[in-house]
Amino acid sequence: MRTTRISRHVNAPRAVIYRALLDPTAVATWKVPTGMTSQVHAFDAREGGSFRISLTYDAPTGTGKTTAHTDTYHGRFAKLVTNEQVVEVVEFETTDAALRGEMTITISLADADGGTDVFAVHDGLPPGLSTADNETGWQMALAKLAAFVEARHCRD
Repeated sequence: MRTTRISRHVNAPRAVIYRALLDPTAVATWKVPTGMTSQVHAFDAREGGSFRISLTYDAPTGTGKTTAHTDTYHGRFAKLVTNEQVVEVVEFETTDAALRGEMTITISLADADGGTDVFAVHDGLPPGLSTADNETGWQMALAKLAAFVEARHCRD
């Protein structure tokens, strides 16, 4: 099984980060690599609830998995532990067999040094998905998550 593991320290409490993991407006802001925009089509943030999201490249040279410039994926919330963990099962909407198959994303939160350590594990990457690209995309997304929640936490 191909996996990427990313972690980042965020200067905000677990509860603030957890809310950002389950808020569709927040997700559209942070859960997207640099150079792409996000559109949340559906988002039912409860255990067993489903979601559907598209990521579109800003530059016309970006190559998408679903259409020429867009990656669309759908999934469900497999497990939610308040202020501790979000587990999603996701799948790209694609005709490319090398990019198909369910993947599991587990985001865990732990108190650390006056903030929170965020651990993201992406299991079951399909063979057509570069682990290096996936890791880079997650690093970008977690940096955006940190900026998003730290800006809001400082205002509170």
